[in-house]
Amino acid sequence: MQIKNYYIEAGEGFPLILLHGNGEDHTYFTHQISYFSKNHRVLALDTRGHGKTPRGTAPFTIRQFAEDLKRFLDDRNIQQADILGFSDGGNIAMVFAVKYPKRVRNLILNGANLDAKGVKPAVQIPIELGYRLASLFAAKSPKARLHAELLGLMVHDPNIKPGELRNIQARTLVAAGTKDMIKQSHTELIARSILGAELIFLPGDHFTANKNPGAFNEAVGRFLGSGTTKSNQNV
Repeated sequence: MQIKNYYIEAGEGFPLILLHGNGEDHTYFTHQISYFSKNHRVLALDTRGHGKTPRGTAPFTIRQFAEDLKRFLDDRNIQQADILGFSDGGNIAMVFAVKYPKRVRNLILNGANLDAKGVKPAVQIPIELGYRLASLFAAKSPKARLHAELLGLMVHDPNIKPGELRNIQARTLVAAGTKDMIKQSHTELIARSILGAELIFLPGDHFTANKNPGAFNEAVGRFLGSGTTKSNQNV
């Protein structure tokens, strides 16, 4: 049985899809929805097993979430969209843009990573320990099972090879915080692997869109609106 992604919609114009991170829902983008709906038809989704979207029975993986996104767009006859993905949402966006390059016009990857090695050890090690512990109780506890699935996304996914990113055709902005949990060298690798991608580091940690929305919205808005954002820029 197919799931239906819960979402909210605001504004008119070219579609802009917002994809939140692990363990979150569309409300992460509270500061972006009203801002970008001035010029876009904004659709902010809850991904599978997050927020108000049911878990369903399909695999709980980044690639399944990307297929869920394709079905969501197909159901609304959206042939092409701009996509802004944060953290695991960025990973979903990457997987989607690699597999369905013609479906994405502009791509914004915020705090995304190709694999677990891209995350700083101080963050990744506790995640992996928590995953192992939750997995031990997953068979007996639904709460532990859900926790293990969420942590599993950050342990096993998305496992994208840098060479795969050459398939992305969208204009791309790669963004991260100056104190992000994603290694700076890893963010630079992502940008370097996507043809013509622009790279920007914004003041703050992993959650710049939520904690520093002014700078984030301005940078993304400039990229979407004019296409003149300079690569390798720090603001």
